[in-house]
Amino acid sequence: MTAEVFDPRALRDAFGAFATGVTVVTANDAVGKPIGFTANSFTSVSLSPPLLLVCLAKTSRNYATMTETESFAVNILSETQKDISNTFARPVEDRFAAVDWRRAPNGSPIFSQVSAWFECSMRDVIEAGDHVIMVGRVTAFENSGLNGLGYARGGYFTPQLAAKAVSAAAGGEIRLSAVLERHGSVFLLGEETLSLPSCAGEGGDPAKTLARHLEQLTGLSVTIGFLYSVYEDKTDGRQHIVYHALASDGAPREGRFLAPADVTGAQFSNGATGDVVSRFVLESSIGNFGLYFGDETGGTVHPIAKKDART
Repeated sequence: MTAEVFDPRALRDAFGAFATGVTVVTANDAVGKPIGFTANSFTSVSLSPPLLLVCLAKTSRNYATMTETESFAVNILSETQKDISNTFARPVEDRFAAVDWRRAPNGSPIFSQVSAWFECSMRDVIEAGDHVIMVGRVTAFENSGLNGLGYARGGYFTPQLAAKAVSAAAGGEIRLSAVLERHGSVFLLGEETLSLPSCAGEGGDPAKTLARHLEQLTGLSVTIGFLYSVYEDKTDGRQHIVYHALASDGAPREGRFLAPADVTGAQFSNGATGDVVSRFVLESSIGNFGLYFGDETGGTVHPIAKKDART
């Protein structure tokens, strides 16, 4: 298959399987006004000399300024800075009004409370299809030690929060479940009474255990995404860990994929499952997801907002 026949959306989704950090790349325009954009296409290149790179779409409104600048900065966002990522991914008029920032030694804007920042002199701008690769030589940097914000499969994840949630659930019998999605539809088992696919936690990596179960159940290729819900259900005495997952095309061996409209008002095997599915349908409609942590009656949703398109 040649590149000309690839479905761009499918290719973008496949690229999104690679988990990355999230950065905001900043510079100054011709009159010294700060500009910036969210990017996860950041890579360290060399220690000697100290080089890094970031990719920029040619359609970006920052293209001309960024490719002509003599210096720029890369701010690696910490796991509490999803709001900053979203701000710099959207066409907001004054993005810098919403962030605490200062100037690096050569004047590039750098943010407070980031995991790390790098100020660079522009080394090269390389043509690369519908993007350019900006190669920078690091002239100054700072590392705060804060955990970074992660991004994979179209959603943010916060490694420390996820690890704490799974660890907290490990105190009793664990049940693993999935909100298995395909093109906006959710995979459910049952006819009149619906349930999420689930299996017993057997130790080891819960995501791998769940993926194996889902693939055996459906006969489809399954990719486990972000952690979606962790709760104790006092009615069955179990700890429940629910992941978001993506399924390949094809007819499943068991169960079926239901569109959001068909899920609304459906009867579920228990109230907790109904709450998980209802929350997913709502969050899918607005493009912002959260990690629920609590029990079957109440808890806290920690935002893991789905990402806007980046430039």
